[in-house]
Amino acid sequence: MADPREESEPLLSRTRGGSGRDSPAGVPSCHSVQVGPGAVARRDLCLDQAVVFIEDAIQYRSINHRVDARSLWLYRWYYSSMSQWILSFTIFLILALAFIETPSSLTSTSDVRYRPAPWEPPCGLTEGVEALCLLVFAADVSVKSYLVGWAQFRKNPWLLAYLVVLLVSLVDWIVSLSLVCQEPVRVRRLLRPFFLMQNSSMMKKTLKCIRWSLPEMASVGLLLAIHLCLFTMFGMLLFPGEKDRERLAHFRSLPEALTSLLVLLTTANNPDVMIPAYSKNRLYAIFFIAFTLIGSLFLMNLLTAIIYNQFRGYLMKSLQTSLLRRRLGIRAAYKVLSSMTAEGEAYPEGVGVKPQDFLRVLQKVQLGSDRKQAITEKLHSRSGDLLSADEFQKLFDEFDKRVIKEHPPRPGYRSLFLQSAQFLFGHRYFDYLGNLMALGNLVTICVFLVLDADVLPEDRDDFVLGILNCVFILYYLLEMLLKVFALGLQGYLVSSSNVFDGLLAIVLLVLEISTLAVYRFPHPGWKPEMLGLLSLWDVTRLVNMLIVFRFLRVIPSMELMAVVASTILDLIKNMRAFGGILAVVYYVFAVIGIILFRGVIVAPGNSSLAPDDGSAPCGSFEQLEYWTNNFDDFAAALVTLWDVMVVNNWQVFLDAFRRYAGPWSKIYFVLWWLVSSVIWVNLFLALILENFLHKWDRRSHLQSLTGDLEATSEVTVELLFRFRWSPGDSVGGCSQVARGSLALLFSMVTWRVSLCWFREVTVVPESAPGGQTAVSERLLCCYSHAERCPPGL
Repeated sequence: MADPREESEPLLSRTRGGSGRDSPAGVPSCHSVQVGPGAVARRDLCLDQAVVFIEDAIQYRSINHRVDARSLWLYRWYYSSMSQWILSFTIFLILALAFIETPSSLTSTSDVRYRPAPWEPPCGLTEGVEALCLLVFAADVSVKSYLVGWAQFRKNPWLLAYLVVLLVSLVDWIVSLSLVCQEPVRVRRLLRPFFLMQNSSMMKKTLKCIRWSLPEMASVGLLLAIHLCLFTMFGMLLFPGEKDRERLAHFRSLPEALTSLLVLLTTANNPDVMIPAYSKNRLYAIFFIAFTLIGSLFLMNLLTAIIYNQFRGYLMKSLQTSLLRRRLGIRAAYKVLSSMTAEGEAYPEGVGVKPQDFLRVLQKVQLGSDRKQAITEKLHSRSGDLLSADEFQKLFDEFDKRVIKEHPPRPGYRSLFLQSAQFLFGHRYFDYLGNLMALGNLVTICVFLVLDADVLPEDRDDFVLGILNCVFILYYLLEMLLKVFALGLQGYLVSSSNVFDGLLAIVLLVLEISTLAVYRFPHPGWKPEMLGLLSLWDVTRLVNMLIVFRFLRVIPSMELMAVVASTILDLIKNMRAFGGILAVVYYVFAVIGIILFRGVIVAPGNSSLAPDDGSAPCGSFEQLEYWTNNFDDFAAALVTLWDVMVVNNWQVFLDAFRRYAGPWSKIYFVLWWLVSSVIWVNLFLALILENFLHKWDRRSHLQSLTGDLEATSEVTVELLFRFRWSPGDSVGGCSQVARGSLALLFSMVTWRVSLCWFREVTVVPESAPGGQTAVSERLLCCYSHAERCPPGL
């Protein structure tokens, strides 16, 4: 017979796993105790559940997890800053082991001609560190599996893969110890990047984006393959003579012809591949120009367009999923809090939430003080006793609003002269004067660099440049003090540009005072001997570099440059997922490269393939002295892959590794080119375009809040895509939240999303453990017309 305390399994129960028992016997659940001693515990449990649901909504996490008291404590501990920091550090540590493990990267150079014997860790050292990391990951997957339940765990491919990777890594670790760390291949090295991927929801979304783009990319790839094969056959027919220079150089055989034209597709060997035939007959240029036009300019750019189009669709789907997760979390919190209102009150159950209960929950939520203050002020501005579902939802609109701090009031001066000076030095034209002075300082440095280009450092006379730099630095200090006078100290520090100027001005002043204290005042023929840590020339170079760096202050003053700079900053903030994908790909290919090509590049003189008499062909690997590009250790492999990804002279690597390792090595480098230069670079280009267009379109900047607040909030859809690293997103998918199929129609007008949903909410019977809320959703899109929405939300 079924346990009477088992749940009916609408929304959250399916994530609990086998028995459905969410709390031990005797522990009161959120809906189990109405009166008596257990009422306080029940109330605290309801508040804790609401806190967790709201935190799930903030972080765009699924609410498919246990909600009994013990599980809620474990859940919040798991997502605490300390536990997440430990997990992130563990991932970093296990990935960084590749630099220390055999073959070690702990040498000053990777040049095979000069590289000393590296320090190799003793057997058991890195293996011990790795064992600790695997224990942390085992605890991680155990906590996740407990929180989601066995039933949900079996349905989650990421968690199943997590368990498989851990088991394979453990078996391979045991094999390493049994062979005294002398095994030829360590399989677990290839699996380590999985720990990074499975702990990032955005990396998973990016992988989905790539998967969605694969059919379209495959069609263009097929066109590229046909294009390459056809022109290869044309080339073999056009250059048939055994004494033809073009055939001997680039079309000697079918594999060499394919390689030459593939490299030409990236324009890395243009016009080298064309010159032998073009010098014989100018009409041969038509063949190479047509190949480049069709392949590089048409098909490759078509591939970029396809990836960009798929990327935009990926953003829209991510937005839909994120909004759904947020709404579900907020709705679950509302349902839990509204169930508390009916107890001992004259209100029917579910009509609203008491503001005092909401404030208690808000104080426990892990949220910034600015957000809490904005939500609290919005709560106090309303009228009425209870919060309706619509009011409760609108309170959390502050999540998607960027706080913009307003400038504090300027200091007031009674003197008319001081007021005039304050107006003058606080005007934007004073900033323009500072930009002009910075430009003049930069021009003087450039002039002296040109004049002293052929003069040795010890023969230079830095008298004039030293005087000019001293004058400019005094002006920078004066500018900083006058701005503090006009804006006040707080007003000056509000602007990041002012902080940037002020810090550099202080550093330059300290360097100038140190120079004068050590080397005295400048004078003609000022070339003193080195005193202290730095010579006079070194100090001058450091000062000049800081002055050049300070010139970046002009960027905010120019609109187009400011847009480009803000786009770059946003790219850096949003690059975790894309950078993580690239790091994973680099890591896997570097390990594979070490397995395949370790030791194949030998120093000159040690092999007939590497002559040391200077007879190497011009443009070859040996003649260009690319000896540092090898796969003898992990760090060298990363740099080699970077050089190939840039595709400048990558035909040199193809030729060298073909001679040293064999013709099959081309497959490795071509695959790396496809993954890095074609797929990832185009994804990165799509991200740049999306960010820049969003910044450039003024309509994308949505309205600010009004009111007499010390800080206003600016809504940006971009914040919806700036996800945290959320390991919890692996515990459940959005599509698994409700029974049946969920229909969500997305409406977007000038980046403003207007969604409203009608929800039919049912509550699990009082006897159900954990007191969990079951929400079965019937989603109706009301577009932008609130009057079409059903009442209640």
